[in-house]
Amino acid sequence: MPSPITPPAGSGFALQSFGTGLERPECVLATASGRLYVSDRRGGVMAMDPDGAQRRSGESALVPNGIALQPDGSFLIANLGPDGGVWRLDAQGAVYPWLMEFEGQRLPRVNFVSTDGEGRTWVCVSATETDDHYPVHSATGFVLVHDRQGTRLAADGLRYTNELRISACGRHAYVNETFGRCTTRLRVAEDGALVDRATVVEFEAGDFPDGLTLDAEGGIWVVCVGSNRLYRINPDGRRETMIDDADPVWVDRLERALQAGQLTRTLLSSAAGRTLRNITSLAFGGPDLKTAYMGSLAGDTLVSFRSPVAGLRPAHWEWDAVWGQQGGQIV
Repeated sequence: MPSPITPPAGSGFALQSFGTGLERPECVLATASGRLYVSDRRGGVMAMDPDGAQRRSGESALVPNGIALQPDGSFLIANLGPDGGVWRLDAQGAVYPWLMEFEGQRLPRVNFVSTDGEGRTWVCVSATETDDHYPVHSATGFVLVHDRQGTRLAADGLRYTNELRISACGRHAYVNETFGRCTTRLRVAEDGALVDRATVVEFEAGDFPDGLTLDAEGGIWVVCVGSNRLYRINPDGRRETMIDDADPVWVDRLERALQAGQLTRTLLSSAAGRTLRNITSLAFGGPDLKTAYMGSLAGDTLVSFRSPVAGLRPAHWEWDAVWGQQGGQIV
């Protein structure tokens, strides 16, 4: 059950932990049933019921990063492991390839995947370079869109593509460019192409924008890995700091590594805040969509708080009812 966490200095939120024994809970999905789904380092997905019960499905060599619940109750998994690609986890716990190449080229590590209310699946590849030294000065990230017509390139030239969300009206996409240190808005064309790129907001030293979530009032919530900061970008473009748990020692260390071109996956993953364990993502849940749950790279629980505004209802909000009907390890 939830237990209190000492909040960072200056935070107006009462923080609580939720869950136990999680492994690399980078991505969190909330559903109408109150159940949460969390990516699991052991190669699958952990389901977390409102009463605290946890059940894990899938065990594989994958490194699940983004996960996307599907209408049939399965999950798509963005594999951040060396084999890359997008994989499917079915309701019986079996894991198999879903999208492994594009235009004859193998997909490298995939950061994020999501399916919107129009049935389109968005696949975010951070960079074509795949070693553990981040390509901090290159712009080789891209986004694919998959629908009934197949898989197409939606956007490229991004500086380390991270999470992507489609606006409530369906006309815009928002995406974090981690090493561009910005959140970018693009217009969604009729064919799914993402065009008319514009910078919405830029971030501070030590900030590496990772998770991105929208709220019901038009706000954009951005979670910065490394600095352990959470921002809300108001509809008027004003950036508001919601949580600042930055450890100055870690911020300085990351900045020096970045400027020297020596920032590695291991170093960024190891960064810690004063209280939090390298937060990465946020999902709104609860009956009123005002309970926020944050994932992380190094924590073994989720961190939750009550938000002053409700989250935007996600496309997958009621899809987990199908999962429960099909059985498997998570019921």
